[in-house]
Amino acid sequence: MKRGLSSFNLVSLVFGFAFLYLPILLLVIYSFNASQLVTVWGGFSTRWYAALLGNRLFLDAAWVTLRVAVLSATLATILGTLAAMALVRHARFPGRTLLSGMVFAPLVMPEVITGLSLLLLFVAVDFDRGFWTVTVAHTTLTMCFVAVVVRSRLVSFDRSLEEAAQDLGCPPGKAFLLVTLPVIWPAVAAGWMLAFTLSLDDLVIASFTSGPGATTLPMRIYSQVRLGVTPEINAISTIMIAVVALGVIAAALFNRRQDARRQRDERLASQDV
Repeated sequence: MKRGLSSFNLVSLVFGFAFLYLPILLLVIYSFNASQLVTVWGGFSTRWYAALLGNRLFLDAAWVTLRVAVLSATLATILGTLAAMALVRHARFPGRTLLSGMVFAPLVMPEVITGLSLLLLFVAVDFDRGFWTVTVAHTTLTMCFVAVVVRSRLVSFDRSLEEAAQDLGCPPGKAFLLVTLPVIWPAVAAGWMLAFTLSLDDLVIASFTSGPGATTLPMRIYSQVRLGVTPEINAISTIMIAVVALGVIAAALFNRRQDARRQRDERLASQDV
């Protein structure tokens, strides 16, 4: 069997990466365009980044988006972790099937239906749409993703550790905080990051549930694009790409440091033995 990278695989790989990342690269390049026309290069300039700092509409939308994302991700992490605990730790209880279906329904339900159903709910209970309705909607959307991530970690968790702590006199709640939570913490943190990212990216559900003073950044960008792409949109998109890239690099460095520390501890433990 021939091993290695064939010419066909190499060409496919190049075209695949070009299809995925060439538009992003062009967007970044044209964010430094001095011309007002986004398709005509007028020289290198950072004028649109300076103009973006003075655009109150974009800044206010970014601040609303950040607050909604942090709050909804935190609520979704708490509720999703509790739901995962209930589904994993209690195999049989009345309403388990209903709870499981309600938790995982947003995974397969189109966002248009979710947004419309939440809109009808808020109208029925006469709840004014705004910041809190968007937060509740994003919590509903992202909670299921957190539950899936945490549930996958809880399935492989060794409950004997928690039971040993309880045998030594630790209350169940304290045993969970001191024993279970530190072990499943990487899954909880991953669930929070996933919920945070999904909230930042959401457009459809936020469009249904937002109100005055609760315009998110994706909604603002979409409304501006409908009137025409401006260099400021390229600039704010480049900033978001840079933030995501820095986050990925920081996570990779952190994981590498954790792996190196774990390998060092294993070597020291083997030397002691």
